[in-house]
Amino acid sequence: MPSDAPAQDVVDALPDGVVVADVEGRVTVVSRVAARMLGHDDDPAALVGRPLADVLALRDQDDHAWVAHNCPFEGLRTRTAVPEQSWLLPDGTEVLVVARLHREVPLGPVTSVAVTIRNGRGRARLDRERSDLVATVAHELRSPLTGVKGFVQALLNRWDKLNDEQKKLMLTTVSADSDRLSRLIAELLDVARIDTGRLQLYPRPSDAAVLVRRVVDSVSAGTAREIVVVAPADDVLPPVLVDPDKFTQVVTNLVENAVRHGEGVVRVELAPEPHADGPDGVRLTVSDEGEGIPPELRRRAVTKFWTAGAGGGSGLGLYIVNGLVRAHGSTLVIGDADGGGARISSAWPGVPAELAF
Repeated sequence: MPSDAPAQDVVDALPDGVVVADVEGRVTVVSRVAARMLGHDDDPAALVGRPLADVLALRDQDDHAWVAHNCPFEGLRTRTAVPEQSWLLPDGTEVLVVARLHREVPLGPVTSVAVTIRNGRGRARLDRERSDLVATVAHELRSPLTGVKGFVQALLNRWDKLNDEQKKLMLTTVSADSDRLSRLIAELLDVARIDTGRLQLYPRPSDAAVLVRRVVDSVSAGTAREIVVVAPADDVLPPVLVDPDKFTQVVTNLVENAVRHGEGVVRVELAPEPHADGPDGVRLTVSDEGEGIPPELRRRAVTKFWTAGAGGGSGLGLYIVNGLVRAHGSTLVIGDADGGGARISSAWPGVPAELAF
């Protein structure tokens, strides 16, 4: 039984393996990918006309055959598909298999079955990523939770024996650990929104210098490192059209990252960013005097859970920064500072004339 040439061309162009059988359960079309997976890459045409059960040589962990296990031509007349399942090829490779059951007449007999076969490596990679996520989150949550539980338990057990200074110190530590937990949860929510495209922005005309100085004042209060803001006069630096909360989050992450992982003075620079076909914006640059980020690691630096050095952290900061910068239509650029160290910059959009202050 010859295969249909146009149909063959279509299935051969697909990335997944495809096997189609007619009402009699005999194969009518086999894509080259499917034939190769099933061990017949030498002559795919030889599979046409053979029983589906013979061609679809798939077994599960209990040595059940796909056709015998799923009975695609039997069962309820309302059934339209066989859901995705994990099966093994003859060579032991795991694949993901799903089938569509076609009926010419609603609630009539199955007239054809279309089966797709996809390599399971992608699923395995996703499973590993999920496992890494769980392990990383568990590790990051465990440390502050241990501190909170320990100090609260000490306060409950020894309240009458502790003086006011000891109680204040313990409660201050509990508050700091609680803030750390809240921030980690907020970061995870931001990652989920970025990954799923559900990140919402509320841009409005903003003064970048004011927002940056607020962040620097806040971070400086908790570190001995010198943080310098370099910005032109107010009448030179144009306003930006940004979501102020997200812009502040970007600046905070970059400055704290420079303090945690860099050395020397941290410089936060603001400069006008000219645009030929739109309003002038602002370029934000944060640099330090540490070892910097090697060129071969810069692409990895904006991936989830990437950390370097002994500074710690969740490894989500630069991933979130990159996502927020891209959401504003810009690109994060990682380079070398003039005196050594990392230099991370991004351009932020200017304000159209009709929206100006």
